[in-house]
Order: sequence, then structure tokens, then C-alpha cells
Amino acid sequence: MTAGLFAATALPALAQEETPKLDTGDTAWMLVSMVIVLMMAVPGLALFYGGMVRKKNILSVCMAVFATVCLMSVLWLVAGYSLAFTDGGAYNSYIGGLDKMMFAGIGKDSLTGTIPELVFATFQMTFAAITPALIIGSVVDRMKFSSLLVFMSLWLFLVYVPVCHWVWGGGFLAGDGVLDFAGGTVVHINAGVAGLVACLVLGRRKGFGTESMAPSNLVFTMIGAALLWVGWYGFNAGSALGANSTAGVAMSATQVATAAAALAWMFSEWLVHGKPTMLGIASGAIAGLVAITPACGFVDVKGALLIGAASGVGCYIMSTGVKKALGYDDSLDVFGVHGVGGIIGAILTGVFAVEAIGGTAGLLEGNYAQVGIQLYGILATIAWCAVATFGILMLLKYTMGIRVSEATEVEGLDVALHGESLQ
Repeated sequence: MTAGLFAATALPALAQEETPKLDTGDTAWMLVSMVIVLMMAVPGLALFYGGMVRKKNILSVCMAVFATVCLMSVLWLVAGYSLAFTDGGAYNSYIGGLDKMMFAGIGKDSLTGTIPELVFATFQMTFAAITPALIIGSVVDRMKFSSLLVFMSLWLFLVYVPVCHWVWGGGFLAGDGVLDFAGGTVVHINAGVAGLVACLVLGRRKGFGTESMAPSNLVFTMIGAALLWVGWYGFNAGSALGANSTAGVAMSATQVATAAAALAWMFSEWLVHGKPTMLGIASGAIAGLVAITPACGFVDVKGALLIGAASGVGCYIMSTGVKKALGYDDSLDVFGVHGVGGIIGAILTGVFAVEAIGGTAGLLEGNYAQVGIQLYGILATIAWCAVATFGILMLLKYTMGIRVSEATEVEGLDVALHGESLQ
């Protein structure tokens, strides 16, 4: 059972049996999980992305991530949480209601399962904050900061919130049996597809294919990847919503898949190019973290190992060979890692799910239909995300504009947009 689905169904079930009671151990784990998921974004994602751009754009990338986290947190409070996790009445299959705008009705003693609802809502706030921030990697070096903030605001409400409700808030994908423990569809496929659409609409960076776009500081990238890895335990094990055996399953699966993917990418790169790189092994680790996210509460460590290995190889091929062949400028491989990794993980969840672990059998246990259900969830997410993201970008392109001037791009966004630079 996913964290969001648990939140949507646990209270009615418990009400029939006994009054829910606060569990201090569960609450303590969720407080820690919320903090380390926040750490994934700032400083983790900011450093990971910042190190991969040219020196003249490092601060602009860090600024974009930081500002996005702040803005999404406020918007989640205003209406995001309510629309994602409350009953939408006649429209509940697609969107929630507005009963809990500004966290209305969530008192100090309100519970979601065995934890305070404020803790659950704030934990989910960190998911809503980092998901749009992931998209930034596709549009670095060339998107206007003002347009980025407007895009993120619209994207949160038109894409993230509906898909979150579909999967975790009692919407139609949950009802149809789609498995997503911690965000394969909600977070990674969503962000990956949005990143692909955004980079195609914006166009290539000036000098793409003719100038060096080499990372300026791979130490930043390594530190960022390490912070993401550590924080991901809050993401995955935290989605168990308690200090319990399911959290333990998710944690072990996350570690195994991440290590396997990092090695798979490294050895693939070594075989093809003759040298393993720091950027490669860090990217592989992120690919494994992404792919195990939907599966971590449903598979055993053997399944996690295979999911990790598959994502490491698959994301390497997509981020290098396929991207080069097609010629699109997904600057920091948001689609190649998050989109493709999320798709691989979501499909393989349907293959390796173990009934004794997550309550649903996968293909290997005879439930052949689960792979089809997973594909259905993937396609529904891709379709809505692609159409809505394109619509938002077109609206902004023909109103306020979305791309910086050529002079700004040449000078660098740090100085031109923010008046700062690294000496």
C-alpha cells in the first residue's frame, strides 16, 4: 500500500475498529523523514545541478532550486494539500476539494493514521517542493527566472496536484490498482516528461553542439548526489508513514538498487568510452534511486537489485546515445534519468512485486495483469503531464516570454539576472 493511499484509506478503516492513537516512534521517524527530504532539495539538488553547469550559471541554478522550494511550500499550504488529499466529492476521481485550504481544520491533535496530520501534510509538502525543482535541470542556462516561477506555480496545481490525487489521494489510478509507493509516477515521470517538453519548447542552449558545456565543479555534483542518496531514505522509507517493517523493506531496497544502478552505469560507460567517470557513477546512483521509488515498498532485495541494474543501463543509454542521436538539449538529463528511470521502475514494480511484502503480487507471482496496470498508470501520467506542461509553456511564451535574451545567455544568468557571480 502506498503512503498516499494509506492516508486516504486508513482513517475510515481505523474508525470502524478503534480510535487512532498517536505513536511517538512513528511521529519521530516522520519528522526526520521530512527534514531529510527537504535536504534532498536544498542543498542536495541545488549542488547536484549547480556543479553540472558552467561557472557563469551556478548561482542561477542554485537560486532557481531554492526559490522553487520556497514558493511550492507556500502554495502547498494555500491549496495544494487540500486539492491533493481531501475528498473532491463528485470529482474525487480526478481532484480533491478545498476543505483544508491553509490547513484549515488541521489542529494540533488531528491525526493521519498514527502521526499528526500536520506532520503528514508537511512531509508531503517536501515532495511537492522538490518535484517541480527537478524540472530545472532541463532548462538551465536559458529560462527567465520570472517565467520559471510562474511556470512552477501553474505546474504545481495543473500537473503535480492532480496526479498526486490520482495515485495517493483516492483518485482513479489508485482505484484501478496502480502501484507507486513513493513517487515513480507522481514525482519522477511527471518531472521527467515536463522537463522534456520544456527543453523542446525552449530550444537548445546557444552554442549547443559547438561549445563546451562541460560541468564546472563535479565535487559539487558528487556532494549533491550523496545528499540526495541520504535524503532518499526519507522519501522512500518515510512513505511507509511510520517506523515499521515496511519502512525497513523500503530502506533496504533503496540501498541495493542505488548501488546496483551506480555500478551498472559506471561499467557501461567504462565499456563504451574506456574510462569510468565521477559524473557517470553519480548519475547512475540517481537513476537507481528514481527507479526503486515506485517499487521500494513492494519488492524484495532481489527485485531491487535487478531494478537498479536495469535502470543504470537504461538511463545511461537514454542520456547519452539516444539523446545524442535525437539532438534535443535536455541539459542535465532530467528526462533521461527521472523520466526513463521512473518508467523502468514503474514497469518493473509490476514484474517484481511480492504479495507477502506489499499486498499485491507481480508478474513473477502469477499476476500478469499488474504489468498492464502499471503501463496504464504510466501512460495516463505522461499524457496529462505532456499536454498540460505544453499548454502552460505556450501561454507563458506568448505573454511574458520564457527565454532570456541572447546577450543574457552569453553573459551568464548569474550576473545578468541576479547581479552575483562566483569569483
